[in-house]
Amino acid sequence: MSHRTRIKICGLTREQDVQAAIAAGADALGFVFYPKSPRYVTPKRAAELIATVPPFITTVGLFVNAEPAQLQEIVAQAPVSLLQFHGDETVQDCAALAESVNRPFIRAMRIGSATVAADLLEYAQAYRSGSRLFAGLLLDTLVEAYGGSGKVFDWSLIPKELAPQVVLSGGLRVHNATDAVKRVRPFAVDISSGVEQDKGIKDAAKIRAFIDAIRQADADHDQLG
Repeated sequence: MSHRTRIKICGLTREQDVQAAIAAGADALGFVFYPKSPRYVTPKRAAELIATVPPFITTVGLFVNAEPAQLQEIVAQAPVSLLQFHGDETVQDCAALAESVNRPFIRAMRIGSATVAADLLEYAQAYRSGSRLFAGLLLDTLVEAYGGSGKVFDWSLIPKELAPQVVLSGGLRVHNATDAVKRVRPFAVDISSGVEQDKGIKDAAKIRAFIDAIRQADADHDQLG
């Protein structure tokens, strides 16, 4: 059975980058609503960018420890279709926030040296049991700052039964994209800094090269059966 790894380009701030990601075949586009991030966009700017996105491409809002009123105000202005929680939110926090705007959400789990495979399974089960709107885990590398890390974690920690449901993030680049897909077989991958000229400024050629590498990995896997 053929498998197509879904691809999210995150941290978009410019219309030309949004269009480059769409043209290259991205499945999802991410907008960062965390003011301390160099890739932060205001709700007004995000709304302008979202207005240029055609049907069947998922728009994702990244939030860090947002208050319910703040989240509601942002989503009212910038109608993202999926929420991504990247802070210290509990299961109950995520469930309440998602319910307040009636949007599905993914939860970022930051993987550190003390993380074991059982932790990921327990984490996924806790969120799945805790909210009807939970859509899956995004796995990233544990660093001090919130948001994307730009660093790779130990992919062997991901249980094989969980891998087909997760979004793989953290330190992905063109040079390791094929290996990531072949080794992990995630449902989706998420990249930001790996396709940039500078923080928040994407490189259209890098976006195309990354997506091409993912598609080639999928094709290679299908040929092997």
